[in-house]
Amino acid sequence: MTNERFASVCDAVEDTKAAAETMTLRSALMMALDRRIKAQGWTPVEAALHPGVTQPRVSDPSRGKIDLFSLDTLVDMATAAGLHVEMHIAA
Repeated sequence: MTNERFASVCDAVEDTKAAAETMTLRSALMMALDRRIKAQGWTPVEAALHPGVTQPRVSDPSRGKIDLFSLDTLVDMATAAGLHVEMHIAA
């Protein structure tokens, strides 16, 4: 076992930098969506009405099921919940 250090958890669990970046973006979107649902005081059923998905599907982000969502799906869900999504790219 080595004492390898990583910049983030995503870097540690993913095989490539691209996969780690994608996981980081998906995670950020899931957390923002979860915060929005809690801030609005929506029940899981009410929250599901906004992005037009099933209640179990809208609850998956709060349970950390990152691998079940594409970036496109998360952006769609976030905007349907009234969030504005922006992307910043750094060199």
